[in-house]
Amino acid sequence: MPIHSAGSLGDFLKRCRTRLDPASFGFGGRRRTPGLRREEVAQRANISPTWYTWLEQGRGGAPSAEVLDRICSALMLTDPEREHLFMLGLGRPPEVRYKPVDGVNPRLQRLLDPLRYSVAIVKTATWDVVAWNRAAAVLLTDCGKLPAGQRNILRFLFCNPDVRAKQHDWHSVALFGVPLILVQVSG
Repeated sequence: MPIHSAGSLGDFLKRCRTRLDPASFGFGGRRRTPGLRREEVAQRANISPTWYTWLEQGRGGAPSAEVLDRICSALMLTDPEREHLFMLGLGRPPEVRYKPVDGVNPRLQRLLDPLRYSVAIVKTATWDVVAWNRAAAVLLTDCGKLPAGQRNILRFLFCNPDVRAKQHDWHSVALFGVPLILVQVSG
């Protein structure tokens, strides 16, 4: 059940709609008010103009997460705005979207580089290596020589026999890398 007053979702949608420039989307013609028309947002979101109008007017019930995602795209909302829209429309934040990371900003890299005698890497939540220093390149592997899609610690650990052979106690390293839950099944 949404945790908003009837007008707050509609007010937010209207504010987002009116800040967009119709000409940048190929919409022309005379305008009495700034921004996109309701019908234009509905067209961009691939929903019915009537349904979108009802959402702005606070009628018609709660939209689905799929509809809200399409409206977010149509209105070109930022991630914080998307989260706000979901909180208004559904009373909960949206599901987290994974975004691949190509690298780190130069400022963070400048922090890693002076660590000459300490291995330093920056990894994502999916264990993709996005930054490293010279010590990591020498002692572990030079990720700069690998395509971005192959810079994954878990792939190194479990799929590369050379890396596995270099581990003194591979089993302990593997347990550290991926927590295992052992379930005993009785027959």
